[in-house]
Amino acid sequence: MNVQQLKVFVEVMKRGTLQGGAEHLGLKQPTVSFHLRKLEEELGVELFRKHSRNLRPTKAAEELLPYSRHILSLMDEAAERMSLHAAQTGIKLKLGASYTPATYYLPPYLAEFRHKYPSVHLLLNVKKAESMLHMLRNYEIDVAIVSLPQDEEKGLCVIPLLEDELQLVMSPQHPLANIERLTADDLQDETFLLHEGGTTSRRLAEEWASAIGLEFRSTMELGAIETIKESLKYSMGIGVLPLRSVLRETVAGELVKRSLPGGGYVNRRYICLVYRDEPIYSQHTKMFIDYMQAVAER
Repeated sequence: MNVQQLKVFVEVMKRGTLQGGAEHLGLKQPTVSFHLRKLEEELGVELFRKHSRNLRPTKAAEELLPYSRHILSLMDEAAERMSLHAAQTGIKLKLGASYTPATYYLPPYLAEFRHKYPSVHLLLNVKKAESMLHMLRNYEIDVAIVSLPQDEEKGLCVIPLLEDELQLVMSPQHPLANIERLTADDLQDETFLLHEGGTTSRRLAEEWASAIGLEFRSTMELGAIETIKESLKYSMGIGVLPLRSVLRETVAGELVKRSLPGGGYVNRRYICLVYRDEPIYSQHTKMFIDYMQAVAER
């Protein structure tokens, strides 16, 4: 098993065809077939089965994929480190973040980190928390900053950095805006503007509603918090949004926030630092982990 075989394997897994992998790697299709065949022979397992014009990965291939990505990631890191010594060029730190931390929390700290470590080039990928954790486990990113409940994540270290509880948010002109302490009964007939399914805020909003017996009878599902906030300004309904995402608008009087009613809501939503639970980290990954933990202690 060599590096070239693993590169071919990862690309074919990604593209789904021999031709796609060959074109991306700049190789001929027979060369790609040869590397895959040699890899299967050395491992003693079948990695792909033909299915129409595509290749269908076997269970063994799915299990091999994160190991292959890890090996190639370490090879890239080693090459970058040596390049840094040889030419004093920068190294890349692949970060992932969910939408709320990426928009409302991280920017000043990324700027400060870059000023402190100018040789580290930051690459930020922004997706749902669930997608970021998947990429982290598959060695596609080095560290994630995501909004999560206080739950354990297998194979990962999850460090809460700060609370970011959910709030009811509405226009100052909304009929309920003048009521300081809302009840579940007050909300039964309201239209709720909710973040898209699969997000942490949506999952926790649904758990809260279920716990107090509130049924979301009328809803609008929107993919971006900024879209929800702009819609709320026109009294289109009530939002359930992270506190940090509405601080500017509530201070400016453009929106009104209220605590979630019903039985003493206990916050479970935190902006968290997440990294793989491993004994070895690259130097720049460790620098970022240490930096973010220091930020949380300020």
